[in-house]
Amino acid sequence: MKSVAVVILNWNGKKLLEQFLPSVVAHSPEAEIYVADNASTDDSIAFVQQAYPEIKIIKNNGNYGFAKGYNEALQNVEEDIYALVNSDVEVTEGWLQPVIDIFEADLETAIIQPKILDYKNKTHFEYAGAAGGYIDKYGFAFCRGRIFDTIEEDKGQYDTDAQLFWASGACFFIRKEVYRELKGFDEDFFAHQEEIDLCWRAFNKNYKVRFCAQSVIYHVGGATLSASNPHKTFLNFRNSLWMLLKNVPTGQLLPVLFIRLLMDGLAGMRFLLHRQPANFWAVVRAHFYFFVKIRYFLNKRESKQYSNYYKINSITYKYFVKSGKVFDLHFNNSL
Repeated sequence: MKSVAVVILNWNGKKLLEQFLPSVVAHSPEAEIYVADNASTDDSIAFVQQAYPEIKIIKNNGNYGFAKGYNEALQNVEEDIYALVNSDVEVTEGWLQPVIDIFEADLETAIIQPKILDYKNKTHFEYAGAAGGYIDKYGFAFCRGRIFDTIEEDKGQYDTDAQLFWASGACFFIRKEVYRELKGFDEDFFAHQEEIDLCWRAFNKNYKVRFCAQSVIYHVGGATLSASNPHKTFLNFRNSLWMLLKNVPTGQLLPVLFIRLLMDGLAGMRFLLHRQPANFWAVVRAHFYFFVKIRYFLNKRESKQYSNYYKINSITYKYFVKSGKVFDLHFNNSL
């Protein structure tokens, strides 16, 4: 059987570790458990060492964010499968074995996501991943079970394994050799969208991303940055543009970026209309950083990109104009 490392990234998260580590320890007998610490200044690591001496501690030298934090921590983790788990996740009994079974049965599957439900409302999907992610032509992310702010109740409508485009970083399974082949997350992203970028690069190398319905977790979401936080807005808009610059096929790149920049401008105006000037300014700053780094990210492009990365031309048009509020199983399936 494949060996598994459950790796939880921590930064000043003692309260979250106190609350959520017990479920991980209780329900992960198949795995070695690690806490990777981004130079916390609270006593979270002392708590782990005292309460769970069997857990291995990896100490990073600074607060490197999600991307570099994991890249640094995983350099010396040698298990076959990495399960990257947010510190605000409650896992359930038997959550690991169905994932291991998929990895062992299908060698082309490189990345897997479990079903992610809302810890605060356990009958509904959670925003950050739900039942697995896709993007539209312009890089807007959506999920089975969540499109923009519309969250579906889990009625078993997605209880079948499926091929995805991206898996949520809230609980992200990946083969060690693929993670290292792809050189991990893009550290320039710091946090947000880096898991989609990594999945896109895996897609360009013909690896599969899959959803495992039999593996269930509960995610708090927003435990680090709330959805309305301007810094989160900045990271999401900036990183999404960088991701497009890296991964959209050459022939589509200019028109896709042009339309995406216009749509971002409309989103910025919407922030103003809703009296959120800090979020409007976050969009402006994101565009500034995008233009400053154009040449740098063009140089990061891989030698091959595939044009069939998206399932639908515009999820914003479907959602806001056509009132398509839930995932449509009849989307043009280019995957």
